[in-house]
Amino acid sequence: MREKVSFFKRPAVQTILASVLCAVIGILLGYVILLIMNAEHAGEGIAAILINFFKFNNNSKVLMKYFGSFLVKSVPTILCGEAILFAYKAGLFNIGCAGQYTVGIIASIYCSVGLGWNWFLCVIAAMVAGGIWGLIPGILKAYRNVNEVIAGIMLNWIALYVCNIVLGTELCMDTTKSETHDIAKVNPAGILPPFMKDFFGGNDYITIAVPITVIIAILILVVLNKTTFGYELKATGHNKDAAKYAGMNAKRNIVLTLVISGAIAGLAAALLYLTGIEHYKISGSVPGTGFDGIAVAFLGGLHPIGTIFAGMLVKYITLGGSYLNTNYYNPQVADLVIAIIIYLCGFVLFFKTFINKRGKSKVKVNANAEPSQKTAEEKEV
Repeated sequence: MREKVSFFKRPAVQTILASVLCAVIGILLGYVILLIMNAEHAGEGIAAILINFFKFNNNSKVLMKYFGSFLVKSVPTILCGEAILFAYKAGLFNIGCAGQYTVGIIASIYCSVGLGWNWFLCVIAAMVAGGIWGLIPGILKAYRNVNEVIAGIMLNWIALYVCNIVLGTELCMDTTKSETHDIAKVNPAGILPPFMKDFFGGNDYITIAVPITVIIAILILVVLNKTTFGYELKATGHNKDAAKYAGMNAKRNIVLTLVISGAIAGLAAALLYLTGIEHYKISGSVPGTGFDGIAVAFLGGLHPIGTIFAGMLVKYITLGGSYLNTNYYNPQVADLVIAIIIYLCGFVLFFKTFINKRGKSKVKVNANAEPSQKTAEEKEV
């Protein structure tokens, strides 16, 4: 008979509990920081972050409109988390996700604003660009054993400078606003099709990006757990030499993993900027979304579906900072809370171990008992 596993000993349950614990501790520490900064308004401050746009609950249309915008802005964070997760399952740490996301910005905006392509071709271009940017560290890792972290970091900055140069031209940049042209005005065909616009209070930015994100997460789950290709990727990640001995093409798997991971990151950029909700501005730092994906992947327990909820949580708290009273607090306090949660993600394994220890029962064994009697006593416990 199959041994019944305790509810709290199930890996999925432990991962969820550990992740929730990280988030709760992070929020509590954020509250302590608010107390230090301004004790009188600390309760009001943490409430503003946590309540967020739900303060509009007296007007359902406005509430749903803000909720729609929240979902749109969560999409790139979630997909970057999925990209990190996919590579990590194959034993690779794709810190170059930020650069792949950046070239996705270049491809999607340039093809839409500069070339006048429709949204579908722009999305494909962003995925191809991200895939190519992932191909470079993939080849270096597979055939020259160059650490993918080092290669990824270098490519992040190259992508940023290329992005500033390409999108900084008059063809793409509205110099009067110092940001890229509004795609909806310059090339309406470049905007993603709407999705349940009326349900989300007439929000113009809610598009098929939202269901696509869910579909991508499900596809990753299926590929990793239900296909031979996914099994080979995970086997390569666990032990490259053993996978090679078993007849698997380890080099091909490494390259393919980073190409697919890069394509997902490129898609993340397209599904944000092709909604028109944000415009690119010349930046001196690599977009943080790619790095946020690292925290999201681990906070989500390295599970495709868990990553969706983790990405929404991270973006929710980040957006909550905009509701802080700036007379008392800097809105970046919310970013500080996220940073603490990210740091605590490193303790997920510790929390899972702690939960396991708490769930264990002490088994008393009678040393004088017969072997069969001991077995019966242990079963009862």
